[in-house]
Amino acid sequence: MSFRDAQQAVDRWIGQYKEGYFPPLTSLARLTEEVGELAREINHRFGEKPKKAGEAEGSLALELADIVFVVICLANSQGIDLDEAFAAMMQKVRTRDDRRWTKK
Repeated sequence: MSFRDAQQAVDRWIGQYKEGYFPPLTSLARLTEEVGELAREINHRFGEKPKKAGEAEGSLALELADIVFVVICLANSQGIDLDEAFAAMMQKVRTRDDRRWTKK
């Protein structure tokens, strides 16, 4: 699934609700919450803070997918094509980082 496909799927889902997309600052707050949930799960797995007894195991994949969903919502609300944006970002890092690291 391309970003474009994902953006269209999210737009169809959001479009069934009259409220539509959240305003940008609300979306940013939601994104921050989702990143915090991912950070908590990573900290439980790899950091110094174990889960409490009886606390269910979380899913890194689902936490990452939650972040992608909110990013797509924010992009859609602002008319941003993530396929184009991602391609431009990859070109930037390829150019900027071409000699930064040793290649295999």
